Amino acid sequence: MSEISRADVEHLAKLAHISMTDEELTTMAGELDVIVDSVKKVSEAVDADVPATSHPLPLTNVFRRDEVGEMLTAEQALSNAPDAEDGRFKVPAILDEE
Repeated sequence: MSEISRADVEHLAKLAHISMTDEELTTMAGELDVIVDSVKKVSEAVDADVPATSHPLPLTNVFRRDEVGEMLTAEQALSNAPDAEDGRFKVPAILDEE
């Protein structure tokens, strides 16, 4: 029945650099064991003729035509910009590059 031992939890805690008390290790081992058993029960309930699903309802994308619409000119786009230079938005440099 017990697939997750206290030693397994202690090992994983050390790998993850998580400090746990003896009581926490014992409690976590029991909780993880319940989770593993639950997953095993669900896996056993699935029959070979039941298709795997990722979502209970079928998903469909709604597409629209990609058509060019009304566009701003460069001057209109830059009209409210705090700073512009050579027809482009000017922003503060964040890298030490030119």
